[in-house]
Amino acid sequence: MQFRILGLVEVQDEQTGLRILPTGAKQRALLGALVVKAGHNVSVQRLIDELWGEHPPANAANALQLQVTRLRRLLSGPQSRHPGRPAPHPWIVTTSRGYALQLDPVDTDAARFQHLAEQGRRVLREDPGQAGELLRRALSLWRGPALEGSVLGDICAGRAAQLEEHRLTALEMMYDAYLRTGRHREITGELMELTTDHPMRERFYDLLMVAFYRCGRQAEALGVYERARNRMVHELGVEPGPALRGLMEAILHHDPALATAVRPRPAAPPLAETVPAQADATADDAVLALCQEIARLQRRIERLQQEQDQLVCRFQELTASTVAPAC
Repeated sequence: MQFRILGLVEVQDEQTGLRILPTGAKQRALLGALVVKAGHNVSVQRLIDELWGEHPPANAANALQLQVTRLRRLLSGPQSRHPGRPAPHPWIVTTSRGYALQLDPVDTDAARFQHLAEQGRRVLREDPGQAGELLRRALSLWRGPALEGSVLGDICAGRAAQLEEHRLTALEMMYDAYLRTGRHREITGELMELTTDHPMRERFYDLLMVAFYRCGRQAEALGVYERARNRMVHELGVEPGPALRGLMEAILHHDPALATAVRPRPAAPPLAETVPAQADATADDAVLALCQEIARLQRRIERLQQEQDQLVCRFQELTASTVAPAC
């Protein structure tokens, strides 16, 4: 059985090919939270908070127990329908304080993604061709946003933000590998989309500028810098960082180093390993809390941008409807 959270939460019986899809947001959130915390006890109260937030039902503990019973039945379904197969594995166990999913960390698509991405990171400088292939395979495991449809509470929200950051880092490394192997003409369109989708992420602008420059499109490379600068100054009130400014200067002066290799940069940090069952849960919670704060700040930036756009539209409507007094 493989538990998948890189997209809609689902389970696949790899022997039969059957897919198990939890029905309803509560079932998805419960399974998602248990997979995120696999091997760790998750208290009843924390699961109640995850599923119902500030508005739990009158008898929340019983409601949670009902959800767990349904999920257990769902997970045991494929085995119970095949005579002669071993008894269903007790995936969800009841502990003295709550529930735990008995799962080897390698049984998740997230763990496989991180393993492949980490392999790619390690060989990026010595063998960019192999690194690009490893990172492509890692990213092919994604079927949509992490824990899609399961983010009701902090457990899933924090892990989803963490995995999304790992996905973007893997994308940066993959396109870096492609540039190192002379594939700049293939990736300009994809990088343009990424700079649009993630306008505050400087590394995508960086890679796109190098790709344009190597295609002989210096003016477009410099245009990417101006677009990045305008966006950051307008939305965050800051100039681009020294790496992007340095690249702009290198392009202006036709730095020979740009023709054959991406400028030396610090190696990408290792992707966080999946926390094993015996690891300290406190450290795990600290990482999730940090990811939640990052996600919260990102949502705040998006809300402020929406409010600004609404105010600008309102201002334009008011000024357009103002009629100048007759002379």
